[in-house]
Amino acid sequence: MTSDNSFSDNWLTLSEAAKLLDVHPTTIRRWANNGDIPVLVTPGGHRRFSSSDMARFARERSALRNVNGLTGLWATKALANARHEVMVHRRDSWLTHFEDHENRNRNRVLGQRLLGLTLQYLSSESSEENSAAILDEARYIGRQYALYAKEQGLPLRVTLEASMFFRDSLIETALEMPEASSIRPEASVRLLRRINNLLNAVHLAVADVYQDEADADVIPGDGG
Repeated sequence: MTSDNSFSDNWLTLSEAAKLLDVHPTTIRRWANNGDIPVLVTPGGHRRFSSSDMARFARERSALRNVNGLTGLWATKALANARHEVMVHRRDSWLTHFEDHENRNRNRVLGQRLLGLTLQYLSSESSEENSAAILDEARYIGRQYALYAKEQGLPLRVTLEASMFFRDSLIETALEMPEASSIRPEASVRLLRRINNLLNAVHLAVADVYQDEADADVIPGDGG
């Protein structure tokens, strides 16, 4: 898997990336092999890691360590639920558009980033400044996802079906939690509102990308 960052980014060696994240190089190698972090392989076979990707991954790991009990429980269940739902619905018509290996990997990276971002957002409820910055990054992910979909020639409907599938998986997990755990309903409601707020930003960013293309196709002064 390769990173989507430009070559103007600062690229780190395996040992430099490991030092930045304070882990062993074999851990970085395993994360890269699993698709958890993007990696660039040079013509000589050496791995290089984007400094911005590493910084983002560090923030996501920090969010995972610092989440409260409710958010941590939701994150664990949401990830397992999303994987299960993909297996159950893998033959659905919209999913067949994402069977290409490269596109599947790109979308998996975006999905992982969005899940990590959701955790950060759920953990930043008391900070309006942090929340606003996280929403901006969520919009960026939505735009990237839409641009990838347009590269494949996917219509807006199919693109939104896929993003709504991800959204439904996260929300259904939150809805199921009060039944499976001793969680107060009001806490679950706050969780749902935060998830909704972030994913609304993603969906609107997707729609904006397609709307921009539609506006560009309109011929000025053409009255039909």
